[in-house]
Amino acid sequence: MRLWQYCGWALFGRSPATETLRSEPVKLIAFLLYSQCKTSSESLLLRTISSALFALVAILVPDFSLLSAQELAPAYAAEARELAVDPQIVKAFALAEELDQWSLERLIELTEIPAPPFLEEARGRRFAELLKQFGADSVWTDIEGNVIGLRRGRGRERTIGFGGHLDTVFPEGTDVTVRQVGDTLFAPGIGDDTRGLVVVLTALRAMEEAGVETEDDILFVGVVGEEGLGDLRGMKHLFRATNEAPDVWIDVDGGGLSRLVTMGLGSVRYRVAFNGPGGHSWGAFGLVNPAHAMSRAVRYFQDIADTLTRNGARTSYNVGRIGGGTSVNSIPAETWMEVDMRSENPESLDRIEQVFLDAMNRGLNEENRLRRSGPPLTLENRKVGDRPSGSLESSLPLIQRALATTAVFGVSAELARSSTDSNVPIAQGVPAVTIGRGGVGGEGHSPGEWWINQDGHLAIQRALLLVVAEAGLANPIS
Repeated sequence: MRLWQYCGWALFGRSPATETLRSEPVKLIAFLLYSQCKTSSESLLLRTISSALFALVAILVPDFSLLSAQELAPAYAAEARELAVDPQIVKAFALAEELDQWSLERLIELTEIPAPPFLEEARGRRFAELLKQFGADSVWTDIEGNVIGLRRGRGRERTIGFGGHLDTVFPEGTDVTVRQVGDTLFAPGIGDDTRGLVVVLTALRAMEEAGVETEDDILFVGVVGEEGLGDLRGMKHLFRATNEAPDVWIDVDGGGLSRLVTMGLGSVRYRVAFNGPGGHSWGAFGLVNPAHAMSRAVRYFQDIADTLTRNGARTSYNVGRIGGGTSVNSIPAETWMEVDMRSENPESLDRIEQVFLDAMNRGLNEENRLRRSGPPLTLENRKVGDRPSGSLESSLPLIQRALATTAVFGVSAELARSSTDSNVPIAQGVPAVTIGRGGVGGEGHSPGEWWINQDGHLAIQRALLLVVAEAGLANPIS
């Protein structure tokens, strides 16, 4: 594509940034020029012109009011603009795009290495090999299974954590073969969060090959136990191990560029089991029935939980799985269920959890009062998940930089709440943000999960820019 074509596309065409920036064509041209450069001598010319345009924008446009959320302070917007036109970063951006095919190959390779909950070792070993090969100074696996690659900084005053999670939600034995139809890749886990791992790896490789050095150390991390009953075990360990805990955390999980998760959605999860003697539905009639007890308990729980969740901080509850019994004509010896409760507010979460426990005991006691023969029922309430909640002020430097580096790519960011690995540092007051993996995807947590590499390199460039902004770009050694 020739220079005049870039300009025409910028002024009159459609792109991820065009609708936002059509009223500011100079800024848009600058963004498109540097983000679309590939190889060849023309690429060098385009990069040079784009750098000049970005410098012009920095002078003519003092803020990014059309590009970013209202929370963005001008000083951080200026910092991001200046960093984006630094020759080292421009080179790293170009490499991130040139590595597009390599990134897709790594996405397919890692997706086809199964990583069910608590069985992430095989994928972790390959992730460690790639970290060693493409820029980490040292690589290790901690006792919880997190794979960590250290890239040393010049000053080494702080440590920046940058990672995605190794595990998928799918059980052992799931077919994870990647199937391609046109430009769409289909496979369980192709997006969540294998693409996040690839963003981390590609950013590392682009930084290394572009010679980008930072002031602070950076930990490139493949985290275990993010999904389901993994209960954020990898992050809980990482932030318990004080000698390894990063000073800030940048997570890659979720969709596009605009959503920045800075608020953790807390949750508690229980596996409940009602147990009794069991027997024949006719011959042993009169024994207490675990299924009846559990049915009562769920009803009592919902009666009160419904009122608690209609007002105040957003709170939810869900009976997700139920099982037990042997046949239609048998009184079950056990009936079990798994329950998820979530809330934006820790106090609201505590309240609904207590309502849940009280309802389980009420169902148990009422069924036992109906007993005509045999022993009473017993109840086991086992907490299998406890994800902390919390939120961070948008004025924190990390969050300001996340807003600013997103704005560089013509996207107005929004601060959001979700349940990700960032929950753990957020709850501890450690600056953390979860950014998107880019591209376009859908059907997450289902066998039909899919992902399309639509401008996927932009997410890698944004992640790289944010990490370097937070770690501090070191001056080249003369």
